[in-house]
Amino acid sequence: MPRVRIDAPYVFSGPDGERRLPDLFAGKRQLVVYHFMFDPSKDQGCRSCSFVADHFAGVQVHLAARDTALVVVSRAPLAKIAAFRARMGWTFPWLSSHGSSFHYDFGVSSDPADVAAQAVDYHYKAGVPALRGAGDQRVRARGRRGLPHLFDVRPRLRAGDDDLRDLDLTPLGRQEEGLEFPMAWVRHHDRYDGM
Repeated sequence: MPRVRIDAPYVFSGPDGERRLPDLFAGKRQLVVYHFMFDPSKDQGCRSCSFVADHFAGVQVHLAARDTALVVVSRAPLAKIAAFRARMGWTFPWLSSHGSSFHYDFGVSSDPADVAAQAVDYHYKAGVPALRGAGDQRVRARGRRGLPHLFDVRPRLRAGDDDLRDLDLTPLGRQEEGLEFPMAWVRHHDRYDGM
């Protein structure tokens, strides 16, 4: 994928105050940003994004060994993120982009009017309706004169590209036939019955 320089002065809110995009690298050469779906009007984040986030604790040490930082960013206000993060028991870095165009600029949130008009660029296809917000992983690297946006990795591009690939190896598979959308069965880890 071509490199695209990021010049916008994005500001993120976190438990330690405001941070700019270069700060998110935490001294590393590369940065993985997970855009976590968390609508500002809701009190909890997306179930599918939560499933993915349940795996972040173990991967951070491996990313750090490859000079790469991980940060999760959501549109929800920091207070809502903090409450949900505590409920879920997560410790990974999670920041709020509330009030900024960050998620919209990178095509992971869409204005409802654009979705209705099918004027959305999603998964590199113009005119395909997108969700108002989508979980998405972006990789960035430091450049000599700025931050090049190196490439995008979109979840579920191919079967087995997510953390459910172990289910693909079982006799029953994911058992998603007839569901409204893939992974519609996923719940927040504290919301499964009988667990």
